[in-house]
Amino acid sequence: MLTDHFDYSLPQELIAQTPIEPRDHSRLLVAHRAIDLIEHRYFYELGDYLRRGDLLVANESRVLPARLLGRKVPSGGKVEVLLLRPLPQPGDVGEPLTWEALVSPGRRIHDGTRLGFGDVKAGPYLEAEVASRAELGGRVLRFDEPPRPYLDRLGQMPLPPYIHESLGDPERYQTVYARTEGSAAAPTAGLHFTERLINELREQGIGFATVTLHVGLDTFRPVHEERIEDHPMHREWYSLSDSTAQLINHTRDSGGRIIAVGTTSVRVLETVARTQGISEGRRSRSPAEMASGANPKSEVGSAQGWTDLFITPGYTFGLVDALITNFHLPKTTLLMLVSALAGHDLLMRAYAEAIRERYRFYSFGDAMLIL
Repeated sequence: MLTDHFDYSLPQELIAQTPIEPRDHSRLLVAHRAIDLIEHRYFYELGDYLRRGDLLVANESRVLPARLLGRKVPSGGKVEVLLLRPLPQPGDVGEPLTWEALVSPGRRIHDGTRLGFGDVKAGPYLEAEVASRAELGGRVLRFDEPPRPYLDRLGQMPLPPYIHESLGDPERYQTVYARTEGSAAAPTAGLHFTERLINELREQGIGFATVTLHVGLDTFRPVHEERIEDHPMHREWYSLSDSTAQLINHTRDSGGRIIAVGTTSVRVLETVARTQGISEGRRSRSPAEMASGANPKSEVGSAQGWTDLFITPGYTFGLVDALITNFHLPKTTLLMLVSALAGHDLLMRAYAEAIRERYRFYSFGDAMLIL
């Protein structure tokens, strides 16, 4: 399939620069696949579309304040660093010293360059050396001390480049249920939830479970290959706990739906479905299967590891029944994933209608529910 099939034009003024307050007052476009219908609601009305016994599965990864402003040592030239992920090395004790990062201006940052962050006299202060180049123009940095303990004092929240206004409260770029640090960007579909809304949904008999997938910036980069099949998918670390696995199994046994909160949750659930041989939905064994002794696996177990699953149209979903998501950039793997679930025609029609209705797009924008 051609990458151009996932392109669209968006007026710049529809790119949300600040989050809606309160969180759950963003708009919600509801796309019904079975009846080819689009509705316009608000996120706090989400419960109108969920049923007792359904299970929401959300990504609890927390964004690191990993944007560091510093200088080259000793020349003093300004640099900006965005830490992407730790790269533990043999011999490391405790927190990793080596990280993959984006460094700007990158063309002037060579191997062996020393970088300093903070105030060398008054502190806190941290130095790193550029060890090598990484994929996609990044750098591998070797710090003198583990950087993670310094990030709360030296780091800033890494907002996407299309957001030009400063964020008054850094927690507004975290979900209310974020727990495990490690993401370079927020799993933005979850930004619409409030504690109150989650509690109201639970009172309706709707479950809420979490997985972890540490979001990398490659997620948001456009696909440059002419054919989407030629795109090399990035890897992200994920984890699904035993308690979440049990909730998923109970929901599927009881006839409830698994509703992924965000594309990152989809990647976790479908990676587990693929690696554990989970078949689509629940089904009884046929006489032929019983005679042959075949027993298709249907129980989900705990899992963790790295995933490079690239979900595109034609994919058969093993666990995900419905999806809550934001509106995504053109020609991205995120848009392709959503298209695989919604169907290309319905999705592009929904995007066109959202533009006509002046929805707010991208990280701080409005939401979409695909049923």
